[in-house]
Amino acid sequence: MPKLSNRVNTFTDSVIRRMTRISDEYGAINLSQGFPDFDPPKEILDELAKVAYQGPHQYSVTFGAENFREALAAKQGKAIGRSIDPEEEIVVTCGGTEAMMCAMMTICNPGDKVMVFSPFYENYGADAILSGADPIYIPLVPPEYNFDIQLIEKGFQQGAKAIIVCNPSNPCGKVFSREELVQIGELAVKYDAFVVTDEVYEHMVYAPYQHTCMASLPGMYEHTITCNSLSKTYSITGWRLGYLIGPKEVIEAAKKVHDFLTVGAAAPLQEAATVGLKFPESYYEELLKTYTKKREYFLKGLDEIGLKHNIPQGTYFVLIDIQEFLDLPQFHGWTDLEFCEWMIKNIGVAAVPGSSFFKEEVNHLIRLHFAREEKTIDEALERLKKLQELLK
Repeated sequence: MPKLSNRVNTFTDSVIRRMTRISDEYGAINLSQGFPDFDPPKEILDELAKVAYQGPHQYSVTFGAENFREALAAKQGKAIGRSIDPEEEIVVTCGGTEAMMCAMMTICNPGDKVMVFSPFYENYGADAILSGADPIYIPLVPPEYNFDIQLIEKGFQQGAKAIIVCNPSNPCGKVFSREELVQIGELAVKYDAFVVTDEVYEHMVYAPYQHTCMASLPGMYEHTITCNSLSKTYSITGWRLGYLIGPKEVIEAAKKVHDFLTVGAAAPLQEAATVGLKFPESYYEELLKTYTKKREYFLKGLDEIGLKHNIPQGTYFVLIDIQEFLDLPQFHGWTDLEFCEWMIKNIGVAAVPGSSFFKEEVNHLIRLHFAREEKTIDEALERLKKLQELLK
């Protein structure tokens, strides 16, 4: 057999999705891959039922159905604080995953450098490699996951074409403050670079923290490519509806990349999801209340068990410190991946090993999520109590 490309040897398959497959095999409660176990809003489902018989069922416009883009422009224009042209400043993609890949391939030449915060959503490193770029990792320092702005300037001085900012951040739940974003933005302008943002969890930011769109800051719209998705906001992760928003020149190029990556997102799903994009502000307020309650409930349960964890400022992810378990004789020398596999088989709860999110050698963290119904959370917490029995 001829040799495969060199790039496929520089990253692994998704550890997150791998944990889901193992979880399904052993019937564990899946707190690894971040998707809800409850239904999307009824209004969206009702519209989907109509679309099933009325259509559309053929290709929509490659870069997104017109009514879908118009609804996106209206919704996100409020967040960004400016009028968004649905014809020239939006590309609809097959999920946020394609949105990020499309953005990277649009702006990066082989050999370009791109800064990525560590910990990071596992796709970012692979996206950089697939687009031919070399990642420069900037550490986010726990417990608050702050960063050194001098390291970011150093990255730009080394020629970084862009920096990826996930806000709120998966997996650590950090919400970047307006002041932090201004600092990053000023450097991007100074060095004539891009900021590529992932704002999928924009509506899951817990008080007193607030979400700020990088593109809304003075002078930043021309330097920002906003990647986002409907997946988490409307509990439709399987629908794969994402989008890019950016200046006309960037989006014109991104349209071409998107066209040859996937042609277009599913037409009937765009039609049904347009209803959700027109929800009143009260929907997002209730969504935040729901996830705020879930966060408090899950963290309280972890505290009662005695598991050490961070307190996420946003998203629905929590990092658990498992060092005290790895110090036990029966787990001596184990990796966090091995521990997660053992958890699935013996505890009945699936987590993601933290090492898949860090460039640094981090082996003592695992990621859980709480986008689950209360009864599911209760059962997961009951099973996790078995961990503490190991310390007795």
